Amino acid sequence: MSLKVAVLACVAVVALCDKAPVHKPLIPVYTPRPYHAPEPAYHAPEPAYHAPDPTYHAPKHYEPEYPDVPPKYNYNYGVADGYSGANFGHSESRDGYKTEGSYTVDLPDGRKQTVKYVDNGDGLVAEVSYEGEAQYPEHTPAYKPALPAYAPPTPTYA
Repeated sequence: MSLKVAVLACVAVVALCDKAPVHKPLIPVYTPRPYHAPEPAYHAPEPAYHAPDPTYHAPKHYEPEYPDVPPKYNYNYGVADGYSGANFGHSESRDGYKTEGSYTVDLPDGRKQTVKYVDNGDGLVAEVSYEGEAQYPEHTPAYKPALPAYAPPTPTYA
C-alpha cells in the first residue's frame, strides 16, 4: 500500500509541476543618487601688474569745417578705346547753384547719344539728342552643330 501512496504522491507532484510558475514582474524603483559638486581646485591669483595711467589726453571731438563760399569747378574727361570700342565723355561746370554739363556715349546700335543738362538750383533740365541712325544688322548664327562621331546602329529583327 505504501507503494501506491508513493506513486500517487509522485503523480500529484508531476501534475502540479506541469505548469511553469507565474510571477508578477517586478517594477524597478530608481532613486537618483544625490549629487555633490566638487570643491574648486583652482583659485585665480591676484594680478601682479597694474596698468599705468595714460600720459596723453583724449582727443576732443572734431567737427569738420565747411567753407562758406559756394562751390565752383570745371571738369571733363573722355575715353576712346579702339580695342573695346568704348567711346564716351563727360564735362561739367558749376558756379554756386548753377550747374551745366553734357555727356556723350556711343550706343550699341551705332548712334551717338548726347545729354545736355542745366540746373539753376530749381531742378534738373536735361535735353537728350541722338546722332546717326540705328542699325540692326541681320543676325546670322555662327554655331553649327557637329555631326555625330558614330554611325547609327543597324536594325536587327528577331
